[in-house]
Order: sequence, then structure tokens, then C-alpha cells
Amino acid sequence: MKNAVLFGVGMVADTHRLALEASGLAQLTAVCARREDSAQAYATAHGVKAVTLAEAAADPDIDFAIIATPPNARSEIVAAMAKAGKPILMEKPVERSLSAATVIVERCEAAGVPLGVVFQHRMREASQKLSELMAQGALGQLALAEISVPWWRDQGYYDAPGRGTIAQDGGGVLITQAIHTLDLALSLTGPASQVQAMARTSKLHKMEAEDVVAAGLDFANGAVGTLTASTASFPGRAESITLHCTDASARLQSGELHIHWQDGRTESFGAAAGTGGGSDPMAFTHAWHQGILDDFVQAITDDRPPMITGRAALKTQALVEALMESSLEGKRMRVPNV
Repeated sequence: MKNAVLFGVGMVADTHRLALEASGLAQLTAVCARREDSAQAYATAHGVKAVTLAEAAADPDIDFAIIATPPNARSEIVAAMAKAGKPILMEKPVERSLSAATVIVERCEAAGVPLGVVFQHRMREASQKLSELMAQGALGQLALAEISVPWWRDQGYYDAPGRGTIAQDGGGVLITQAIHTLDLALSLTGPASQVQAMARTSKLHKMEAEDVVAAGLDFANGAVGTLTASTASFPGRAESITLHCTDASARLQSGELHIHWQDGRTESFGAAAGTGGGSDPMAFTHAWHQGILDDFVQAITDDRPPMITGRAALKTQALVEALMESSLEGKRMRVPNV
């Protein structure tokens, strides 16, 4: 049984705690937060110890770290944990910008420390089935990918200090919400090569960053794609990825996969599930986090890379950055090859 320290006791902390409680491979033993009183209150409530960053790094009984802080509060934690040789599992995104994220990834690589990233949508049964089919080429060649994230957040969500700002989050809907669907999409389609995008802040929110994005995408394999992402789509609907291939079209939505074959057959896999796309951003199961967690712990044990490495996560962050640069410059942009 591996022992974990959790950095950050905010919105997603309970999801990680519940995933650890359900896991047979790891357990929560300590928490750390920027506010000592918050860490102590959380520790007392859940029967673990509150520690400082230095204590966590020096504790031989702590086997790995889970980082669930805002993106702007990670560099110091990563530096301390990497120096101590402790593996790191972190919430998305790695950092606020591609350059800052690359520094974190390279720091862990230089220290020989495993770095995993929580993109839990890959752990859904339907996602894994479609991934298997695409890897086998069972649907034929990809021609068109339609990516849609029609989510909703009320103004109260963005009234929280730092929420939806460049300084804390690195941006709005793309890097905070749609990044999950973009990661899953890229794992199915392969990398995007060029994009042209328009990002705006709608009349439905008062915030610094974007809450609406529309874009066209070119993929390295010759396919094309469309992207719409929003937190202004009241009351919020499940995100979806639709892949149109030469032998079939596959639609992945809310944990369900529906395949329509060119020969008239239809198949369905998975089950509907909450996604956090509506007014409650935490309306989803912790089971997908547990899948990521268990894979990460097993990877440590087996001395192999986790399912989603920090290096792999840079590809999604590169796409997000290219989309925002395209909107800012008003022209087509190449996606950095990372």
C-alpha cells in the first residue's frame, strides 16, 4: 500500500480522497495547503496529518504526491517533490502556459521522477473501447472529427478569487474545462497540425478569460475537425466527440459510445454518466479518478510510465495555446510539435 500526500484542499480534493479510499493500492496519509488552517481542518475531518511542503518532501513514509492546487501554485511543490525523488500525479493543466508546463515536465524527467496527469475522461469504458477501435483501424481512415463542449458555469463560479484569470488559471474554458475533451480527442485522432480559432468572452459572464471558442482544425493524418467549447451554454449539456471514418461514424457522449457502420449495423457501449457540464462542476463520479490513480500507483510499482505522462499532456497544452494565439492574431496557427 502506497502512501500519498495531497496538495490542495479545494474543489477537487474530495474526489481524490474518495478515489484513494476506494483504491486497494494507495491511501491518503497527509495533506498540505497554502493556508495552514485549511490543511489542518481538512486533515482533522478525514483522520490524516497536515504537513508543510518541507515535511512532505522529507517524510520517508510518503511515497508519492497528488497535486490538486491551481496551476499557478505548482512550481515550488514540483521542485521540492522532484528533488526528494517522489513521483507526482497532478490535476490538469500542468501549468498556465506551454513554456511553464515544459519546465515542470523537464524538471521531473531530469530528476527521474514519474509525472502523471489526471485526464480522467480516458478512463471511461466507452472511451477505452473507442480508443481500441481507432488503434486497430477498425473504423477505417478518419475524415472528420467534431468536438463539442457545451457546458455551463454561472457567474458565482467565476466570482471566486482568481477563477477564469490568466494569472491563476492560464485562461478560461479551453484550459480549464475543454482540455479534458481535447486530450481525449487527440488520443483518438492523433496530433493536430494547424488551427484557426475565435475565442471570446460572452455577455453571460464577467471574467477576464474566454468562455466561448469556435475553431477549425487540421490533423497531421490529413483529417479535418471542428471545435466548439463554451461555459455559456445554459443549462449545460454533455461534451461529445464524433469521428467520421471511411467505414463507420462513432459518437462518444456522456460515457456512451454509439457506432453507425456504413453497412447499416449499429453498436453501443458504456453507460450515461454525469460530466460536470452543468451548474455543478463536481457532478461526476470519482471512479475515473480512481482508474487514473490505480494506473499511476501500478506504474510506480512496475517501474513503467503512467498511462498519461506529463510529456503526453504537453500535446494538449500546445493545442490550447495554438488556439488562443490563433484567436489573438486572427490567423491560422501551427500547433507546436512537443
